[in-house]
Amino acid sequence: MTTVQSEIEQRLATEQPEVEVLLAEVLGGSTLRVYIDHPKGVSLALCEQVTVALADLRERYTLEVSSPGVERPLTKPDHFRRFVGRRAQVRTRHPRGQAGLDRPTRRSFTGELVGATDSEITLAAEGSVIAIPYAEIRRSNLVEE
Repeated sequence: MTTVQSEIEQRLATEQPEVEVLLAEVLGGSTLRVYIDHPKGVSLALCEQVTVALADLRERYTLEVSSPGVERPLTKPDHFRRFVGRRAQVRTRHPRGQAGLDRPTRRSFTGELVGATDSEITLAAEGSVIAIPYAEIRRSNLVEE
């Protein structure tokens, strides 16, 4: 989790306690994109409320606040556990696989999320099952089925 995401989560825990920050990422050094969720769903009004709560960040970034959409980001163990059985795309920090065998090393995997513990996820992708530690996940999201 990034420092900016931690800062946003702490602030919203006080001002908007039911809002869950799914992902906060800085893009191109100048845009801050924040994906949020809420038990009652994400409305335009909620996005506006979060934007107002984060108004001081607009001095440093162009701020985008959005609902997760169908390709919902997965960033925390609870997110992965909630969506076991669904299709996900996972991009890793380093190549994974067995070089020189039938399965070359790569950084992107798409398949069914079959497990999630406190330390890693398990993904059934392209005829095999791969375990990926959270520390190795660069980015992940659900894939529309």
